[in-house]
Amino acid sequence: MNFLPQLKNKEEVDHMIRSVEDRVFVLRFGKENEVGTMKIDDILLKTEGLLSSMATIATCNVNDVPEYVDYFEITYIPSTVYFFNTHHIKIESGMPDNAQYIGPFENKQDFIDLVEVVYRAAMRGKRYVDAPSKPRVNLSELMFTGT
Repeated sequence: MNFLPQLKNKEEVDHMIRSVEDRVFVLRFGKENEVGTMKIDDILLKTEGLLSSMATIATCNVNDVPEYVDYFEITYIPSTVYFFNTHHIKIESGMPDNAQYIGPFENKQDFIDLVEVVYRAAMRGKRYVDAPSKPRVNLSELMFTGT
């Protein structure tokens, strides 16, 4: 079984952000053995091959990269953050924060659609995109990181 790359510290995250070119870099913040994180990881893993020409996907545990948790104000997990050629891409998803996409995806197609929208917009120089579908998750269902 294949696994998504898991970044263990700030230096590894920095390296991935700088090294992924002409593709979307998707970084999932979560906690091991948390239900929402396991659900999103399943979707990310199943779509990794389908999106390989558009995206590179990696994961990190919120406890491993507190600098990025603070910087992106990750308060709910799971959350995904998107980059393109080192630029952070903000996503309007109807949630309180546009720096990240909060919560797991309903299905593979929701994630694929979001990556395609981010990729196409970023290729045109856009750094702010509207999510094709809004998260269907209640914030009370998510795990609060306590930061």
